[in-house]
Amino acid sequence: MIDVRALRENPEPARASQRARGADPALVDRAIETDEARRAALTAFESRRAEHKAFSQSIGKASPAERPAIIAAAGAMAAEVKSLESAAKVAEAAASEALLAIENIVIDGVPAGGEENFEVLKHVGEPPSFDFPIQDHLAIAEGLKAIDTGRGTKVSGTRFYYLTGIGALLEQALLLLARDRAMAAGFTPITTPTLVSPGIMKGTGFLGEHADEIYYLPADDLYLTGTSEVAIAGFHMDEFLDLNDGPLRYAGMSTCYRREAGSYGRDTRGIIRVHQFNKVELFSFVRQEEAEAEHQRLLAIEEELLRAAELPYRVIDVAAGDLGSSAARKYDCEAWLPTQERYLELTSTSNCTTFQARRLQIREKLDGVTRPVATLNGTAATTRWLVAMLENHQQPDGSVHVPAALRPYLGGREVLAP
Repeated sequence: MIDVRALRENPEPARASQRARGADPALVDRAIETDEARRAALTAFESRRAEHKAFSQSIGKASPAERPAIIAAAGAMAAEVKSLESAAKVAEAAASEALLAIENIVIDGVPAGGEENFEVLKHVGEPPSFDFPIQDHLAIAEGLKAIDTGRGTKVSGTRFYYLTGIGALLEQALLLLARDRAMAAGFTPITTPTLVSPGIMKGTGFLGEHADEIYYLPADDLYLTGTSEVAIAGFHMDEFLDLNDGPLRYAGMSTCYRREAGSYGRDTRGIIRVHQFNKVELFSFVRQEEAEAEHQRLLAIEEELLRAAELPYRVIDVAAGDLGSSAARKYDCEAWLPTQERYLELTSTSNCTTFQARRLQIREKLDGVTRPVATLNGTAATTRWLVAMLENHQQPDGSVHVPAALRPYLGGREVLAP
């Protein structure tokens, strides 16, 4: 949620942000107008209520002859107060709805435009060269008996799969490596609920234009989370945080669910784009002034993990129009995918500034002032990493090289053999 006072004082940054995102800048003016109407309605209600209270006190002082007329007038005023209160509530709801429609204000320097307008910040590592015919991740995995998409489809439908044998062990190794590196960086491990209320989902900004990508259970009025970011953000809802000793940092471990609505025909082979996967998610609650530095910290952890997995990758500054509604800036790390000769997103880290915290009422008291904190999130590792791991580390005989950092989690294996 946007700070409405800042919006009133200087609406142009919000308008510019909307334009950079390809969104409607008129929503900013709508929010200002409805806020003015809200304040006017609230003032009218409170003023008339005070008058009614003062007038009602005169009843006891009135003479018997005057009292019936005064009581009747007081009753009429009470009805008017009730009507004004109702109008104020309607105006409050309209103002809140208008404010919620505005996406987070992008940080200066974020590239404008849509999905293709990202800026490449750097490349790390060289894409591997092969002197043998290479296979895609699914063919390699099937040779290793590591992934079974056929039975996944039979049991649950398309875009479901089983990880079997070494496939399950490799996924766990990646997730455990991510957990341990996160803990070494000061993040507390946390296993989160994967079902959350509409209030939490809305508060984190996930019920916008991409709400159709979320699984919803109407009988329980609960949503399945596509990332533990949602549940961790809600962990401190309606709380005052003590950040005097530094940020609160969590490493969320959960299964994630995404409908992938609108992505039919894209990356349907294997496990690049699936409905269910596992993930370790980094999440930080920090002071507003520390948010951009924390964003760099999260990115550094993600890069550390990619180097540990010995994957060539690039870092991109995501364009404004491709940001989620809650992100003010997002960096993606994309690993090289040899069979498709393109980069594939493996991690994202977003600075959500105070957007989520305002919605969820997560605050701190600093020098006697109550204010929202900032929230940030970042992917440590997911099941999708197997795609890049299998393809980049494949060998001529169908086996797969195991990076040194993962060997302790795989019983010392240096090679995954068919």
